[in-house]
Amino acid sequence: MQVLFHDQPLDLVGEPLKDGAELPKFKVFTTHNEKLKTKDLLGKPALISVMPDIDTRVCSIQTKKFNQQADQYPHIQFLAVSNNSIADQAGWCAKEGVKNLTVVSDEELSFGYATNLYLPNNGTLARAIYVVDAEGKVVYHEIVPEMTHEPNYVAALDALKQFE
Repeated sequence: MQVLFHDQPLDLVGEPLKDGAELPKFKVFTTHNEKLKTKDLLGKPALISVMPDIDTRVCSIQTKKFNQQADQYPHIQFLAVSNNSIADQAGWCAKEGVKNLTVVSDEELSFGYATNLYLPNNGTLARAIYVVDAEGKVVYHEIVPEMTHEPNYVAALDALKQFE
């Protein structure tokens, strides 16, 4: 599969997860350098917001928008994933006051390869949103076709309504 970056096509490492797929095994690290594995997400529905670089405008907007919504869904885990370093993410979160969702680093690319969202020619993850149920099954996905565009926030949040 391909996505665009400023209208230039980029290949993902494989075919990304679709609705009905099981969340694969991966590990990422929180801004407190704590390991978070797939199994740690099970037991509670989750919205996973994936972005190329938390320090860019669109990624910043995306993370802040989901951070603003997270406290309205106490029964949902909100996760923001990029392959920025833990230190970069922690600094960004402190500067921007992001506290309602868990920002995690995929610097080791475990998540990127497991979900096929890694873009080797760009060195980043593709912009995507996943909503998974408590068992880890994907119930909603969006792979944003142009990485410089924001995801469909309304559709992603609407996907959470099935868990109310």
